[in-house]
Amino acid sequence: MLLAEASADSDADGRQPAHAPRPTSPRIIVERRYQNADWPDFSTLLADFLGADGEPVAAACFAVAGPVTGTTARLTYLPWQLDAAALAKRFAIGDVLLVNDFLAAARGIDALPATALRTLHAGKPQPGAARVVVGAGTGLGVAGLLERGEETRVVPSEGGHQGFAPYSLEHAALWQDLFAQNGRVTAEDVVSGPGLTRVMAFLGGGEWPPAQISAAARGEERPPAIDAAKARTALALWFSAFGAFAGDQALTWLARGGVYLAGGIAAKLMDETQQARFLAAFLDKREHRSLTAEMPVHLVTDERLGALGALALAAHR
Repeated sequence: MLLAEASADSDADGRQPAHAPRPTSPRIIVERRYQNADWPDFSTLLADFLGADGEPVAAACFAVAGPVTGTTARLTYLPWQLDAAALAKRFAIGDVLLVNDFLAAARGIDALPATALRTLHAGKPQPGAARVVVGAGTGLGVAGLLERGEETRVVPSEGGHQGFAPYSLEHAALWQDLFAQNGRVTAEDVVSGPGLTRVMAFLGGGEWPPAQISAAARGEERPPAIDAAKARTALALWFSAFGAFAGDQALTWLARGGVYLAGGIAAKLMDETQQARFLAAFLDKREHRSLTAEMPVHLVTDERLGALGALALAAHR
């Protein structure tokens, strides 16, 4: 969670000038990380962050992992409900905005320093063209970034819940296995943290969290409880599925401005071998290979992407 001062070029009421090309990054004055499971509700957590003697907050944006309906939100994996008006009243905040967490992540792309991006494929970027953000973590998020003059618009989507399209015969066998368990198979069922666990289980290697699978693949797990060869195969299948999906999204959005990979998994687990597998699947689009080859691919390495995006949205308020 971040607390910042408004940028110097904001209007007196905290809003950006109408024709500003992009907001200047606010100066962060407080930054803290919380484990949601340690708190009974969001209000208690926010009270701890703001403190008893904190300065008045002009605007706030909270990015939540769950659906947002107007000024209320419900978290998907926690029994929390947020109400913007109630939060504004209780904490004397001038304006409160609730957004989906991946919308905030997409908005954070332009707030990232250059050091937070690792270019996997240079391509031939076209200024002002559409961009797409694909994030694999607990789930799978997709959002587009569209330019209109000096304005950038974020277009959220539920692209992660589209049907999983097998990229190879191995992926087809994986699809059959998952379909036999639960019926319709979505991209998120495979391209996510829980998806990597499912891939490992499909290979007969047991159900393990992504970090342990990666450690086993690198031979770093002590004592070795996971089959290292199966861990390497699981990562190979997973990264090729991720690359194929990201390439499909690049074509869907015609992302000539670039494809951005967010979420914690790729940044933590992608080495040179997995990068090559990812890009091979990303580029393998038959007659459209030359098109995807022109689309840059960047890996986001800053875990604060969503928080930076929420901060940018609050600054706009």
